Amino acid sequence: MLVNTKEILQRAQQEKYAVAAFNVYNLETVQAAVRVAEQENQPVIIALGERYFPTVDVEGFAAFVQALAAKSSVPIALHLDHAYEKESIIRAIRCGFTSVMFDGSNYDLEENIRLTKEITEIAHMAGVSVEAEIGSLAKGDFSDEEEGDGTLTDPQSAKDFVNATGVDFLAAAIGTVHGMYKGEPKIDLALLEQIQQAVTVPLVLHGGSGTPDEIIKQAIQLGICKVNVNTEVSMAAVSYLQNYFDDKTMVHLSTVMAETQQAMEPVMTKFVRLFANK
Repeated sequence: MLVNTKEILQRAQQEKYAVAAFNVYNLETVQAAVRVAEQENQPVIIALGERYFPTVDVEGFAAFVQALAAKSSVPIALHLDHAYEKESIIRAIRCGFTSVMFDGSNYDLEENIRLTKEITEIAHMAGVSVEAEIGSLAKGDFSDEEEGDGTLTDPQSAKDFVNATGVDFLAAAIGTVHGMYKGEPKIDLALLEQIQQAVTVPLVLHGGSGTPDEIIKQAIQLGICKVNVNTEVSMAAVSYLQNYFDDKTMVHLSTVMAETQQAMEPVMTKFVRLFANK
């Protein structure tokens, strides 16, 4: 069933678990995420980044996810990840995304508040929930995200931001990175606790790939309700393909793609089980 992302995260917040938001790029990544969600009987968030709009037909993609969600026995949400342009957000809303993220982290706090508030008002009129971010993530290895400066979230600014904009969930920058860590992860859980005490909305952790399991478990106890996962899934697929073509010369594309999907599913399963906090 297709549901509003806010509904999924409010329940996660009440019961102290987190929901996996898997970044997807094609049919196989979507099918893998939905299949794992059903096998584990856990909700999942299908996330499409604005950066993939040039290579993904957004309307066709949304219709496909909606069709899979309609058949699914578990809640499925459809999320627009890291959008910078209002036009992209409106396009996603029109074709049925259940939440959108406006990333105004490159602006100063005042301008981020102004722009995010405008987006929130538009989205809420359509019954769509909104994620936003203050602070930013640095870029690690094997990531296709834009480079951030690694500024951590200030708890008082987070409180002011949420109160002024009316966003439904907030991405907290506490030291994780987009991609894989280049050195030892330095995650500030004490800062996360301060942010949790400052705001009442569910919190989001970007940069789930490579983050130690114990850190993630502690972060969930401190208010993280949604964890974004991208790079580890991509690495599993690419690694499988590299090994596949080391052994074979010419095979049919249908076989390659089906087996690539199977290679991604164990990675997704690992994260879904970790976030479920059982």
